[in-house]
Amino acid sequence: MRDEKQKKSKFSRFIPTKKSLGLAPPKRALGQNFLRNNVVAKKLVDSAHIVPEDIVLEVGPGKGAVTEFLLAQAKKVIAVEKDGALVDFLKERFFADIASGKLVLVHDDILSFNPRAYCLEPRAYVLVGAIPYNITGAFLKYFLQKVATVPKTISLIIQKEVAERIVARNKKESMLSISIKAYGKPRYVETIKPGNFTPSPKVDSAIVTIEDISKDFFSENDISEEEFFKLVRAGFAHKRKFLSPLQHDLLNMICD
Repeated sequence: MRDEKQKKSKFSRFIPTKKSLGLAPPKRALGQNFLRNNVVAKKLVDSAHIVPEDIVLEVGPGKGAVTEFLLAQAKKVIAVEKDGALVDFLKERFFADIASGKLVLVHDDILSFNPRAYCLEPRAYVLVGAIPYNITGAFLKYFLQKVATVPKTISLIIQKEVAERIVARNKKESMLSISIKAYGKPRYVETIKPGNFTPSPKVDSAIVTIEDISKDFFSENDISEEEFFKLVRAGFAHKRKFLSPLQHDLLNMICD
């Protein structure tokens, strides 16, 4: 019983102040839908299989629902928030964690964030967050293709329809699913209903995790990322029977 009480108090230690209660409502222009269910927040964190030695990069901490659980499991959390008002809110909420160095709060756009600037090495950090639906494609392309320091695991809450396309739940591969599978192993974790957010989105969301991320596929098959995607785009532009043997082999290796 004592352990249970301690556990509950740990995740309810934040006492709202006049400043925090006066936080502006979610901003549509930033695609803000704040997660309000701690059970869902915990499931997102658990899906990333974080261990005590891990450094976590959190995208869009919002009001800190996920941040709280990340701090309890990871060695260090680097949280990147674009909204200046939320940055001020988080500074107050997590004052002690920031002071201790366990939490680094960054006011920046995640699509221009440089992992190397914060000493994040390739495949040596975990990327976690509930991201705006409208940046999903650009976000995944940025952290899988553009940055030199890719994460080892990505766990996100995104639109359910997109999550299903990523894992090809209908058994039909797409340009999106192939692109993700070239870098890692995507896994559909769970469907999240709109009522778990404020404001509630009009569609279902889902937790999706991409594990074992690397660029080994390209080096092992002696093909550049640019040439690979050129072949894939050509493959989807024609019927499978017109694909070259190389295109067939590459697609089959990823989809199997």
